[in-house]
Amino acid sequence: MSITENRKARHDYFIEEKYEAGLMLHGWEVKAIRAGRVQLKEAYVVIKNGEVFLIGAHISALPTASTHVHPDATRTRKLLLHAEEISRLIGKVERAGYTLIPLDLHFKKSRIKLEIGLAKGKKTHDKRETIKERDTQREIQRAMRSHNRY
Repeated sequence: MSITENRKARHDYFIEEKYEAGLMLHGWEVKAIRAGRVQLKEAYVVIKNGEVFLIGAHISALPTASTHVHPDATRTRKLLLHAEEISRLIGKVERAGYTLIPLDLHFKKSRIKLEIGLAKGKKTHDKRETIKERDTQREIQRAMRSHNRY
């Protein structure tokens, strides 16, 4: 079940591969995510010292859940991946010019998981092409629906 999705990511990047990562969260962050108070719009993923981190994800604290804690809404959060996945990502990001972006935050067996994508940036003409394809597909579907009515 999806909690939040980074829609801008699919518009700005070609997604080559997807990985599912766990997150190291504090208790107040888990409560806030369950309440839907999370945003991935400005977030990105970096690799430092063989570890993967989520930077810029905004989780706003619930006023009732964090009375004794002074929460930092955009703190850096560590992502949990297998060692071979991390080494594969390091190779692709450093050598091939790919970037890592968060795609989707979702529940899996009551755990909160983040789907990250290995992506290449789109140029302006690629974005226009994607919009044209989507519009033509929409027109085809509309024509099919109107044709099936008769």
